[in-house]
Amino acid sequence: MKLPRRDLLRYGFLSAANAGLASVIGCGKKASAPAPKQAPTREITGQWSLRAVAAEHRLLTGFAVDPKLLQDPHYAAVVREQASLIVPENAMKWGALRPAPGQYSFEQADILLTFAEQNRIRLRGHTLCWHRSLPSWVEAIDSAQEAHRQLTEHIQTVAGRYAGRMHSWDVVNEAVEVKDNRPDGLRNSFWLRLVGPDYIEAAFHAARAADPAALLSYNDYGLESETYDAEQKRSAVLLLLRRLKARRVPLDAVGIQCHISARPMYSYGPGLQRFTEQVREMGLQIFLSEMDVNDRNADRTPERQDAEVAQTYNRFLAMALAERAVTAVLFWGVDDGHSWLRYENGRDDQTRPLLFDRDLRPKEAFYAARAAMEARSMPPKP
Repeated sequence: MKLPRRDLLRYGFLSAANAGLASVIGCGKKASAPAPKQAPTREITGQWSLRAVAAEHRLLTGFAVDPKLLQDPHYAAVVREQASLIVPENAMKWGALRPAPGQYSFEQADILLTFAEQNRIRLRGHTLCWHRSLPSWVEAIDSAQEAHRQLTEHIQTVAGRYAGRMHSWDVVNEAVEVKDNRPDGLRNSFWLRLVGPDYIEAAFHAARAADPAALLSYNDYGLESETYDAEQKRSAVLLLLRRLKARRVPLDAVGIQCHISARPMYSYGPGLQRFTEQVREMGLQIFLSEMDVNDRNADRTPERQDAEVAQTYNRFLAMALAERAVTAVLFWGVDDGHSWLRYENGRDDQTRPLLFDRDLRPKEAFYAARAAMEARSMPPKP
């Protein structure tokens, strides 16, 4: 059964200008050349899984995963079937790994790595250096020398433990905050106050020494929208990236978190496109690293809520994936029941920001995201 043309338009799978392509979408059949193969309406496994469709278009895709939830066989099956790349939501942050000075707790991180390797899924590390999720004993440090020592020792130990087995590391997370009014745009964080701005370089050099094989990424939020604040942040991040490149700091990629909104006060487009083009020109890969759609302002009637979230995914991804430097798309969670936005929005149990619902059933957002990946046009491989 073919997907009705009106539904393709409704959920943003096709623009009105391309609506004539609706006729090529059937039950798993390849479209006649030159039209690309299109997925059937509701099939999500095998060649129609996210990981398979993404692979055809030079992408890795997957989710932020809670290792404890992998005990649920249904949750584990969804991750296994759909993901080619996963990232721990919290299990590799300082707060989870460092209960006390000189102590490390790797149990949950090891569970995630074992699951990934057993299922031929790549693993990203998140995050080696961040101003949040720090244990109280770290925040009590008052010596620049000790703070620097703890930072580099932590990175050497953690990245070194998993050396050669990681796809990438978010080495430094959210180091830019324009509103802190520094000329360099850096956040007035714990690490900056104690160590100084060179903490960023120190973190990347320590990570490269500990794991020469992993891609090393700088990760940040607030880069996506067409607002003054986002444009200022994009400029500050570009300043940081250029400084790191000029100083030959080992940097391979930039993570754009992509916490975006349905029915937004914001729009997305030219500013982000200019930013990603400039990142590519520095020779860096781009990861859409923490994607979800905040539906706080969406129409909360169930049908319209899911439609607005799906349309937001499709339109944003269609725009972002036009940049060939984008090599990975990660969704920040598997299902609505475990999204951080439930708590961000004030214990909002009606929020539906992810690709699967609370019963791990695919939603319109799943098909919309997959359609955007499938529509990606890439130049021929060299």
